[in-house]
Amino acid sequence: MSSRPSRPPRSQVAALLGATLTTQMSNLAQTTVLGLLVYQLTGSELDLGFLGLAQFAPAALLVLVAGAVADRFDRRAVTALGAMANAIVALTLAWYVRHPDGLSTTPIFLLVLAFGAGQAFLSPALRSLPAAMVANDGVPWLVARRSIAGQTATIIGPVLGGLLYGVGVWVPLVAAAALAAAGAGLVMAIRVPGPPAVRSQAGPLSPVGDDQVDHLLEDGLPATRGGLHEALEGLRFVRSQSIVLGAISLDLFAVLFGGAVTLLPAIAVRLHVGAVGFGWLRAAAGLGAGAMTLVIAFRPVRRHVGRVLLGVVAIFGFWTIVLGLTRSYALAFIAMFGLSAADAVSVFIRSTLVPLATPPEMRGRVLAVENVFIGASNELGGFESGAVGQLLGTTGSVVLGGIGTLVVALACGALFAPLRRVDRFPTPPTSATAGEAGEPTEPST
Repeated sequence: MSSRPSRPPRSQVAALLGATLTTQMSNLAQTTVLGLLVYQLTGSELDLGFLGLAQFAPAALLVLVAGAVADRFDRRAVTALGAMANAIVALTLAWYVRHPDGLSTTPIFLLVLAFGAGQAFLSPALRSLPAAMVANDGVPWLVARRSIAGQTATIIGPVLGGLLYGVGVWVPLVAAAALAAAGAGLVMAIRVPGPPAVRSQAGPLSPVGDDQVDHLLEDGLPATRGGLHEALEGLRFVRSQSIVLGAISLDLFAVLFGGAVTLLPAIAVRLHVGAVGFGWLRAAAGLGAGAMTLVIAFRPVRRHVGRVLLGVVAIFGFWTIVLGLTRSYALAFIAMFGLSAADAVSVFIRSTLVPLATPPEMRGRVLAVENVFIGASNELGGFESGAVGQLLGTTGSVVLGGIGTLVVALACGALFAPLRRVDRFPTPPTSATAGEAGEPTEPST
């Protein structure tokens, strides 16, 4: 019975990081272009909110299906199929917008819904892979490096979209399609070592021999209980585990109020910068997050995990308020850098905490639930920002959102005491029934 290494081969790390980089670059380049295009077509902050809502809605509607699929089938194949679906959507968008005159936003919104459906399957499957590639003690190491790839994408993707937008609206969308297709190829180069643990029809875990692994991956049908009961297990587990529920609830409500990124096209117009300036303003998020992720890669958060998480969310809220108030492009750039650096710490903690607090056989379903929270905190938060922006203006929406984020950090610190008291990352449970009410081994406090 083989075991997972603490450090996978460099080629496997490169494949994972490459798949993360290309799929997220594709996503961000496309999002940057469509946000700018929709705002130029309508001049409405509310339409920017609807654009985010269209991307989020499929993740919410498909959460039960996507999580079960990620647990029952080869996660590499699920990721690759999601990436190829996104490539097709990007090519269709490129064809539609090739002549900007007379465009309607309705087909754009419909295609973004299709893109969101692809992301609903891609995201939990791809995010489950690091915990399957390495032993538990190697997860923070691999997650930190995967975060570097993701944050690099947040720098390059928006800049690429802004630069190519000046050549033609359709050009960055073709680039996004090529990047998504490249991600599909890279993820299939990943090899997941060791025998997975799967559940029998009766429910308990049973080990699978090495000679059965390839058969399981080919058939994609490990012996698990199917149907709605299985799909709902991810929701039940999250609800029963206060640490995981607190971490993802904090992310949901903090960025629900602090979703200023959606209004960046309107902020760029207020600051009198064009497509290139807008691209760099959005890339400031990647620069801040990337710089912080490099720090985390070499000096990861190991102690006072819960308090650090709450603290960086409060810092995120502070810089969001600065972004809403400023009329200076330089200060807006610094604010985006600062709030994204704080968010990078939050993402690292949550991306490490949630898989380690979840039994291996349930990670797909739990991460699919978390994906809805993440989607809600970004796309649904963007809709909230757009709707409030339509009523109070861009400045009022962003400032109010920053204040709301500060309140959320304080409230979650009071409501989720187990999360606040977490000192070190927890030891993973060996099955869904391990611990009281599904809790992992109690982390050090």
